Amino acid sequence: MPAASALSVLIVDDQLTIRSLVRNGLQQIGVTNTREAGDGEEAVAALVARPAHLVITDFNMPKLDGLGLLRAIRSYEPIKNTAVIMLTGRADPELVQRAAQYGVNNYLVKPFTVATLREKIEEVFGALT
Repeated sequence: MPAASALSVLIVDDQLTIRSLVRNGLQQIGVTNTREAGDGEEAVAALVARPAHLVITDFNMPKLDGLGLLRAIRSYEPIKNTAVIMLTGRADPELVQRAAQYGVNNYLVKPFTVATLREKIEEVFGALT
């Protein structure tokens, strides 16, 4: 479907190293239009100011966690169709169920490879060109 270079992605994680790993992985698959936020509150403000095609967000963050961010995105009309991939260190069935209930598009379990990152994005958007 889309060219990787056309995707705009907001990376949300309270750990700078994880944001950097995701950003570098995205760059390796051709996604260069990225922004970052350190928590869910910062992410909501960033999305309201300038929407993105995709949010890759950690689950466990201070202030507003990944589920809270997902709920905020889905409840705000201008950004409610933004794709969301939940990044988590634990494949907790309860978390997966709650995220699905709120409309998450996909999951990425840490640690991840660039190939897995691409696969998860392509499951949401179709093949990247």
